[in-house]
Amino acid sequence: MDLCVTIKGVSFLVQTGVGILGNAVVLLAYTQIIYAERKLLPVDMILCHLAFANLMLLLTRCIPQTMTVFGMRDLLSDPGCKVVIYAYRIGRALSVCVTCMLSVFQALTVAPAGARLSRLKPALPSLVLPTFAGLWFLNMAICIAAPFFSMAPRNGTVPAFTLNLGFCHVDFRDHLSYVINGVAVSGRDFAFVALMLGSSGYILLLLHRHSHRVRGLRRSHGGAETRAAKTVLTLVVLYVVFFGIDNAIWIYMLTVAKVSPVVADMRVFFSSCYASLSPYFIISSNNKVKAKVVCAAEQEPPSEDTQPSSDK
Repeated sequence: MDLCVTIKGVSFLVQTGVGILGNAVVLLAYTQIIYAERKLLPVDMILCHLAFANLMLLLTRCIPQTMTVFGMRDLLSDPGCKVVIYAYRIGRALSVCVTCMLSVFQALTVAPAGARLSRLKPALPSLVLPTFAGLWFLNMAICIAAPFFSMAPRNGTVPAFTLNLGFCHVDFRDHLSYVINGVAVSGRDFAFVALMLGSSGYILLLLHRHSHRVRGLRRSHGGAETRAAKTVLTLVVLYVVFFGIDNAIWIYMLTVAKVSPVVADMRVFFSSCYASLSPYFIISSNNKVKAKVVCAAEQEPPSEDTQPSSDK
């Protein structure tokens, strides 16, 4: 196997394994928290949904991509490609939308008393589920075109205006469809990223203005809000960095008729980095999740010497 192909395959394999493990751990930790406490705070509900969206992205994109890199062919039929590509598009869209939602809700949470935004605080728990539903319907509608253009790879050359994903082709047939799809997806992403950056800037401004007051409340609920705000800001910065790389490659792909598989692989790798790395920031910064993970790691099965023996 060519060295370049080996490096690419190992990179995808490590990214996929690390990402699936991290997001699965976050979901299992929140499952235990729900079982113990019977409820979650709005921010915890959003983080749980973010882990689900990232896991969905990794399962539907990185696993078939890794298998293709290692030479496996004919993984999916036409219907299979339509389902997988549609699920991947929704998972990717939810990743950016839920991260934006996390930033906005955290900005509302840390808004000082008396501010207009603070009036929404009591309504936050009741707004989480309707917002989730709205984001799902929005992205299912925007991504609905993807299944119509998705198909299993055909023998021969790749037609113009086709995204060659290796395991599937997304054939837009003409330049107009290609550009319209790209503009719709990019427009949605840039809108949510702009809202994400705006709310994150507001959080930074509040933390700067009230740094002395927050220091005095470190051991109180205000300290918990500050730690949560810093976690959100870290996730936003992480997303924006990989979003920038992803969209720089995407804009290049919109300018050429035939996209090289190497370019498509690079975009997949960088666009999936956030889904792979973000759960570890959640685990390290969220005390509830960290406690569940540490507790599970410390639990050991009883040895044979400590097991009670039965009477014969």
